[in-house]
Amino acid sequence: MMGLFYRLFSGKTAKSMEQSRRARIDLSAQNYAAIYALSDIHGCHGALLEAEKYIIEDAARLPGRKLLMLMGDYVDRGPRSSEVLQHLCEPPPAGFDRYCLLGNHDDAFLKFLDDPRANSHWLDFGAGATLASYGIDIDYLLREEGRSLEEFGNTVRAATPPAHIELLRSLPVVVAIEPIVFVHAGIRPGIALAEQTEEDLIWIREPFLSEGPQLPLLVIHGHTPVSRPSFESGRIGIDTGVSMGGYLTVLKIAGGRTTILATVPGDP
Repeated sequence: MMGLFYRLFSGKTAKSMEQSRRARIDLSAQNYAAIYALSDIHGCHGALLEAEKYIIEDAARLPGRKLLMLMGDYVDRGPRSSEVLQHLCEPPPAGFDRYCLLGNHDDAFLKFLDDPRANSHWLDFGAGATLASYGIDIDYLLREEGRSLEEFGNTVRAATPPAHIELLRSLPVVVAIEPIVFVHAGIRPGIALAEQTEEDLIWIREPFLSEGPQLPLLVIHGHTPVSRPSFESGRIGIDTGVSMGGYLTVLKIAGGRTTILATVPGDP
């Protein structure tokens, strides 16, 4: 397929190949009657289900296949991270393709599972709510029982279903549907997609937020909470703080138009 990635990823260097351990996916817009995107769910399972209801109802009026894009940060802060991951392990709604991108919180959780001592900073990163959703009381185990990080990590791994870990390992960092790019955080301005590091794709704020992509594409992203969706030059930010008293935004792209389909409050 001669899509956006074929052109912008041609001539990869060894360095860029090392930076592409996770999948970077190129799709054709002609395959889809509509695209629905939402970002930064942060354990708000109820909001995710409600957003999907709006999406399924709207999509029923459109003939053809649809695409559901989830753009990362499924865990931490909100109360039901384990249920969010379980939901994403199950098939997408009928008539939809679904891609789930990696967020920085998802990456931090997985790295903790792999090496708790080297990645203990995750425990101060909104992890308490994630652990509670798996039935783990971090204060009791670490402070009252005095377990070591290695022992605690073993407890967390044992409580996390293998399917959830496999899901986290499988998440891509970019989906491109020419000329739109979906990514969790953004991209480094003016740098070809082939040269973007995974760290930038899941962590960047500045200079991306102030300068935009500086490339001939539209980047749709989350990661940086805003009170309402940000429609800026070359980018649309749709993290509206669902786990922080805000809401979950559903962005719809169809017929050459980009609109807000729904806004859903976070879980209590």
